[in-house]
Amino acid sequence: MKILRFFIALFSISAVCTGMCSQNRDGGISESMLSRIREGYKETPSEKAVRNALAGQSIALLAVNSDNASMIDTHFSDRVPTKGITDQRSSGRCWLFTGLNVLRARMIQKYDLGEFEFSQNYISFYDLLEKSNLFLQAIIDTRNLKLEDRKVDWLFKNPIGDGGQFTGVSNLIMKYGVVPKDVMPETYQSNSTSEMRSILSNKLRQYGLELREIKPSDASARKEEMLTDIYSILVRCLGIPPTDFEWTRYDSNGRFVSCKRYTPKEFYGEFVGTDLENNYVMVMNDPTREYYKTYEIEYDRHVYDGDNWIYVNLPIERIKEMAIASIKDNTAMYFSCDVRKFLDSSKGTLDLANMDYSSLFGTDFSMDKKQRIQTYASASSHAMTLIAVDLDDNGAPRKWMVENSWGASSGYKGNLIMTDEWFNEYMFRLVLEKKYVPADVLDLLKKKPVMLPSWDPMFLPED
Repeated sequence: MKILRFFIALFSISAVCTGMCSQNRDGGISESMLSRIREGYKETPSEKAVRNALAGQSIALLAVNSDNASMIDTHFSDRVPTKGITDQRSSGRCWLFTGLNVLRARMIQKYDLGEFEFSQNYISFYDLLEKSNLFLQAIIDTRNLKLEDRKVDWLFKNPIGDGGQFTGVSNLIMKYGVVPKDVMPETYQSNSTSEMRSILSNKLRQYGLELREIKPSDASARKEEMLTDIYSILVRCLGIPPTDFEWTRYDSNGRFVSCKRYTPKEFYGEFVGTDLENNYVMVMNDPTREYYKTYEIEYDRHVYDGDNWIYVNLPIERIKEMAIASIKDNTAMYFSCDVRKFLDSSKGTLDLANMDYSSLFGTDFSMDKKQRIQTYASASSHAMTLIAVDLDDNGAPRKWMVENSWGASSGYKGNLIMTDEWFNEYMFRLVLEKKYVPADVLDLLKKKPVMLPSWDPMFLPED
């Protein structure tokens, strides 16, 4: 009987294998199919020329549309006054530079300052410390789940990074305040973060495994010891964040105004003072999800005891109305988009007509915004500061401009100009003061948000 069962099992395995092998052969590229594919390509002089060109040049350069070579008109009907261009260098801190640029534009206007920057390094220090705590506490919270669980797997895959979004700006500044850039300037490691990020990631993974094994009653005390080590690494890389400092204020003509000692929170309270956690709303245009609903992303925050990323999903035209109202009131906004799509970096323009990939490859690329998101072809990748719009005689936008954080020599005087058509296709997120948000949109925030998983591709940290 055992021998009979053995042969029955062997026959079943063989049948399954035969079925699978047959299925694979039917779906593979056969010799006859390959022959037809080869015959479908016709070598012509123009095809040879394209092949030769692609062998020695970048696709983006060869796809440049010569019919769109002229520069976009750089006049804007409405523009928020700003001074100076920042540079995030080789770091993923666009979200932080953008948030601080919004605040510095307000401070420069209000106090008639010359060029001024907040210290990005100061906030970066506490961002990385808080993210370390967020990871370690999340490991403690999920220690009863298997290591292979999707949530635990995601945590170990993404223990820390220097990317982020607006809740990081709001929670960190309200908790730690701000300091001028000359009080805590950039370091090599803050400007070029990959090595530091790798060291921190591996150390946190090591600590994470340990926390999953120790007694629950010992986890909190051990986590504090681990964070003390992380703090020491950050001090070595970024410097010691000041607890108080002296700052001399000069006006835009270089005249002395005052000299005073501040704590970082006192400095923020005196020169900015806005409640970032309760006075701002994030809106988003994501056609893959239902409009006029509020969404929340689990674990997508910078501070464990802070806020998850919450946004209202809206049609693009509603977002434009709010953006125009803010710009007309001289208020810059946190803005994010898929910046590398159809970017002409030499001119500093984002225009669907910048590149002609269809002519270069002889095929169409016709997915719409919803399809690009669904197939991982597009997502928000970079945050910038929205500062200008050009309106036609009917009040409709023709183009927009953002202040970037890639240095003054990049783009158009450090800025990027986008056509309204590009805005429709590749703009994703905007953060506005509540006074520019209509009541019906604010009402949506009173409803319980739909919780989304942290690994959703639309919600990767912006860098």
